[in-house]
Amino acid sequence: MGASCMIRNLNQESLIMSSSAFLIFLFLFSFLTSFTASAKDPYFLYNFCPNTKTFSRKSTYFTNLITVFSTLSSPNASFSTGFQNATAGEAPNKVTGLFLCRGDLSPEVCRKCVEFSIIQAIAKCRNAKEVVLYYDECMLRYSHTNILSTVILKGGYFMLNKNKISLKQEDRFGDFVSSTMNQAAIEAASSSIKFSAMKTNWTALQTLYVLVQCTPDLRKQDCLSCLHKSIDGMSLNNLGGRVLWPSCSSRYEMYPFYNETAFRTPPRPEKGGNLTVLVVAIVLVAIIVVVLLFTALYCFLAKRAKKTSGDDIITLKSLQRDYRTIQAATNDFAESNKIGQVGFGEVYKGTFPDGTEVAVKRLSKSSGKGEAEFKKEVVVAAKLQHKNLVRLLGFSLQGEERILVYEYVPNKSLDYFLSDPAKQDQLDWTRRYKIIGGIARGILYLHQESRLTIIHRDLKASNILMDADMNPKIADFGMSRIFGMDQTKENTNKIVDTYGYMSPEYAMHGQFSMKSDVYSFGVLLLEIISGRKSSSFNVTDGAHDLVTYAWRLWSNGTALGLVDPVIVENCQKSEVVRCIHIGLLCVQEDPVERPTMRTIFMMLTSNTVTLPLPRQPVFFHQSEPQKDPLDSDQSTTTKSVPTSVDNSAIDH
Repeated sequence: MGASCMIRNLNQESLIMSSSAFLIFLFLFSFLTSFTASAKDPYFLYNFCPNTKTFSRKSTYFTNLITVFSTLSSPNASFSTGFQNATAGEAPNKVTGLFLCRGDLSPEVCRKCVEFSIIQAIAKCRNAKEVVLYYDECMLRYSHTNILSTVILKGGYFMLNKNKISLKQEDRFGDFVSSTMNQAAIEAASSSIKFSAMKTNWTALQTLYVLVQCTPDLRKQDCLSCLHKSIDGMSLNNLGGRVLWPSCSSRYEMYPFYNETAFRTPPRPEKGGNLTVLVVAIVLVAIIVVVLLFTALYCFLAKRAKKTSGDDIITLKSLQRDYRTIQAATNDFAESNKIGQVGFGEVYKGTFPDGTEVAVKRLSKSSGKGEAEFKKEVVVAAKLQHKNLVRLLGFSLQGEERILVYEYVPNKSLDYFLSDPAKQDQLDWTRRYKIIGGIARGILYLHQESRLTIIHRDLKASNILMDADMNPKIADFGMSRIFGMDQTKENTNKIVDTYGYMSPEYAMHGQFSMKSDVYSFGVLLLEIISGRKSSSFNVTDGAHDLVTYAWRLWSNGTALGLVDPVIVENCQKSEVVRCIHIGLLCVQEDPVERPTMRTIFMMLTSNTVTLPLPRQPVFFHQSEPQKDPLDSDQSTTTKSVPTSVDNSAIDH
């Protein structure tokens, strides 16, 4: 019996009795039934939850969301058709939700995916009111706005097979894939379930497999329009690819990726006079099981909470470092061991008795963290593991001392190479391009692939450290959380970014989001290409800052004039111009116009992704240069004030 069979007669009052009871309830049933299920957990692809509108767990919106979840996962949901929508409440607390399962999957696989995605929705997207979760088997979506019968082309996900067709066959293969997919799109738009899958021979030994699908609430023409845009935006020179939008999806591969024998068809009405008896029997069984469930649930959650707490204690114990050992390793924080001064502290090089070299950050006493809060956030930072992030190795607490121990990165910062003409020749274009890609991967991980959404808020060249192989490692990625600035809010009175890298909406209004990091990344990308710091410009350059300078060259058709003379003769010019193009997309004035880091990474790694034309960035008027006491190399910075800022809401 499926998990949802046990909850179909729970009324709204029983759900409100415990605001998260439904989710916990559903989780436990999924947990118990997983032992007998033959399929593995649904394969997660991507989640879109911009956090522009949020709710609290005690709000009416949350109660309505639980009602929608209950409807979508109930036994009466249309798992046999693979599509269901539900609405609860009235504006402004109205919630509309839907699920869409892949058209070739069985009702049981569909049900399992929907239940699993409901459990994961709150965990992955926390309190966001607008959410889309993509799994290989299904999509779950809910919003505070009306999402039914409307084509939505934002919050999408793109994937490409890394293998490409031969250059000689590109045009013919692209036409072949496009023709097949558009034929499938016409068939899907005309069907009641808005789904089609096809296969056709490319060669005697190779077969093309295609699958397209829309949400069935769309009109025929809207579905066809969505699929055409999906197909047009896809690279057709690779041996496979997919595009997922909230309203439609399309995919092609050179291998069978769907179940050819199980295409779903609209269900026929069931007949028989025993249906009522069956329903009553299920209801009685459900009531009995619910009583037993809540007893088991209490024991399960208590044990799990104890285990989670225990895991954190174990993590803390493994990270705790003796203060006197750190003190000795840094020669009592000697000035000769000091390697930098950054936000909220100083950094020293240390060497432990076993020869391990570390970077020790000694936080200033004004960081304002209590011991319990500091420890909790150290655990969070320790769990952020990525090859393009500086790794946290440990911490120490001694009275008012707050110490963080990081891996030692020997090649200093990217800023060190860009600001020293003698070092710039170590950065040829191939190496710079690799650095740009590494930084993009690290920020993408913080934004969308880690357990928590982390907004860096101080992305700059001095916070990009270079390891022995000149791979970039982002530093200070957890500092805004550790130093008490809530990263989930849209506004703050405390600006922590560095002028020159700061987005207009952040500088003027304290509004920050993932898109403010994107702006900083764009400035950093332009710095890497030009070999010049944003703050190094003056009137003699014909521009007050790097963004203005880059835009003028771009708009005049002389983009290559931005390129560092050290690499201009030995670089792949089309690749460099494409990177300048991406940088200018990142620094557009309107945050909504800036691409996400996932899209940026796709733009950097695939030449077949079409780039939109950038809009003119906001121009800056700068004051006289002044010393930034938090800059590790004590270089000059300039405080910038944009002449105009778009006051529209930040999308994501």
